[in-house]
Parts: sequence; structure tokens; C-alpha cells
Amino acid sequence: MAAAADIAHYAALDARLVQAVRGIRLLGLASWPATVQAQFLAGWRSGRTALPQVEYPALDFSQARRALAAIASEADADHPLGVYLCESAISWDRAARLLESLGSAQAGAESVALFGRPDDPMPGQGPSAREAARHFIQIASELDHELLAPEEQVPVSAAALALQLQGDLDEFFGRRTIAVEVDPGLIAKAAAGANRIRLRGGAAFSDYDRRQLFHHEALVHSLTALNGRAQPHLRSLGLASPRVTATQEGLATFAEQITGSIDIGRMKRISLRIEAIAMALDGADFLQVFGYFLAAGQDEEESFASAQRVFRGVPVGGGSAFTKDTVYLHGLVAVHTFFRRALQRDRLRLCRWLFAGKMTLEDVVRFEPLLGEGILAPPRWLPPWVERASGLAGMLAFSLFANRIRMDRISDGPLG
Repeated sequence: MAAAADIAHYAALDARLVQAVRGIRLLGLASWPATVQAQFLAGWRSGRTALPQVEYPALDFSQARRALAAIASEADADHPLGVYLCESAISWDRAARLLESLGSAQAGAESVALFGRPDDPMPGQGPSAREAARHFIQIASELDHELLAPEEQVPVSAAALALQLQGDLDEFFGRRTIAVEVDPGLIAKAAAGANRIRLRGGAAFSDYDRRQLFHHEALVHSLTALNGRAQPHLRSLGLASPRVTATQEGLATFAEQITGSIDIGRMKRISLRIEAIAMALDGADFLQVFGYFLAAGQDEEESFASAQRVFRGVPVGGGSAFTKDTVYLHGLVAVHTFFRRALQRDRLRLCRWLFAGKMTLEDVVRFEPLLGEGILAPPRWLPPWVERASGLAGMLAFSLFANRIRMDRISDGPLG
């Protein structure tokens, strides 16, 4: 049993961490206002192409960074909670440095340090995220139109989707725990927090979008935030620390995959962003990246939103990128591998405990004794597919089998 004095010490450090990072909102402060999109597209449509002009606030997080340094110095790196707090403090400090350098090449360097590059190898020293992205883009370009049923392409307004999604969430959580709102000022099609999911007013959505938002945004991102906030000793597990981004996005994309809520167009969009990040790092400017998305079949609004994701917080003239979207495929492979190994070793409880807050795969392994003793609380809410252990085991067992097959040696059968 962990010593009560140790738990009290780390609970106090964690409370200080939550307070210190209160103003460090990486995506919120780095993202562009909707007026930039309106101005750019107006010029684009009239033949006056110019790089977007973005003004960032001058930010100073020196006081927060001093508080984070003090927390890290007081945490024992030999204790699982100490490791977690040290790594979290370092991650938040780097996020603060990125925000202090918004609009400069330094912001791009800090982003790479936080999220990696598209040419980094994926888990198991496999192909790079860029190589995997190009593979998905090629497949999607060949098959996407053929694989989408007509009923899956019927557009739904943001207002209609908000009503549908609100019903889904109220049914799952039992009450109005998460509110769905339409936001006309949002550049992205959707954004999720612990208690709110916003949809861009005027955007069209599909049935796949509804399922993706439910399983990816609500039942992973929002759910882990709510479960983390309910932790008795480690409330920072309710915060989206940059260090947990790869696991969070990997887990959310894995949820889409295992529930059949991901379509080939979604995989193509994820992959296009990774290729676009690589292009920007190689020197492509905003106009070239915007044109890349247009050529890939996205409309003007979606192309701008996609290019904005690549250049938020960094110079738009090329050579830098906000590399967060690199983690999607990396995280997906890592989470998929983690679930398979947990199945092989009869440790599926770790897969459930991964939803007890926003943590990395390494965190949940270190926290296993603390979760077992009840020092960290198990998740209050779990996605249905995780609760059904036998069904999850069956899906993962097939996946494990399929990955051992040399697909290039299988006959094409009737198709020749």
C-alpha cells in the first residue's frame, strides 16, 4: 500500500500543477480567428491571392514556468506519481515556450519537440508517419467514391446534427453532462471539451461525422476529461497535457476504427494533413499547402481549415509547421499494439483503466498498482466497446491473426 504521506505530497504538487497551467491553452491561443478565413477566401475568389496575415498575442508565462520547475524539482523520479508530474511539468513548460514564441520559427521547433515530425518512425521502428499517410492517400484516392454508400453522403446541417448528437450524449451519460452547440465563428468543423462540443455553423455533416464525433470526441476526449476531473488525488488527469496527445488521439482514432465509425475519407483527411505538415517543413508556404488540399478534392473552406491546422502559431511562409496532426497515425499504431499485447498477457484491465483520465500508455502501466489499490479511481464512464470484454477480445484476436498473415501471398480469388 502506498504511503499516505506520499499520496498527500503528490496530491498537493498536482493541485499546484493544475493552478500553474490554467492559462496555457495551446490550441486556443495558437488557432486563428474566423475573420482570417473570410478575408483570405474573399481575396482568393477574386483572384487576389496573398498569404494570410495573423496577429498573435504577446504572451509571458515565466511565472507559470517557474512554478512548473519547482513542482518538477519536488517530485521523486522513482515514484510513479513523481515521474508523471515531472514529465507533465516539462511538457507544459514547452507548451508555454511555444505560446511565448507564436508566429516565429521557434514555435515550430517547440512543436516538433512536443509532437515529433512526419518522418519519425512509428512504433516498432516501422515506416514513418509520412510513408503510412502516403499509403492511405493512394488507397483512398482509388477507392473512396466506390466505398461510400449514397445514404452516407446525405448532408446534415450543423443544427440538425447538434440535435441528433445531443440525444446520443444524453442517452449515454444519463443527463446533460455534455452540451452540443453551433458556433458560426469556428474554423474547424468541430471542437470538443470536457462539457461542450461545438459544431461549425454553416458546415455540412454526414452520418459518419455523427458517429465519429460521438466515439472520437465525446467517448474519448470528453469522457477521459470528465473521468480525470473526478480523480480524488490527481485532478490534472482531466487536463489535455501535450505529452498525452499521441495516446489521446491514437485512442480516439482506434475507437473510430473498432466501432466501424471511420470511413476511408476520414483516413484520407488525416493522411493529407500529415503530408501537408511534411511539405511545410520542407519549405512549402500556406498558399502551396492550401492548393495541395484543393487538388486533393477538399472544398475551399475545408482546404483553408486544413492548411490553418498546419500553420497555426508558426510563420506562413514555409519551413515551419504546427506538427500536432503527425501524432494521429503514430498514436493509432501504438494504442492498437498496446491493446493487442494487453489481450495476449491477460491484462485487459489496463485498457479500461486507460480511460480513467488523460494519460499516456506508459502512465497507465506505472499507475497499475495505484489503480489496483484504489488510490487512483477507476473510470466512472467507459465506452461500451471497452466494457464488453469478450467482444473486444474477439476483435483484437482477429486483428492479431490478420497481422500475421502475409497478405501479398493470398490469392485474389474470384477477382483474379
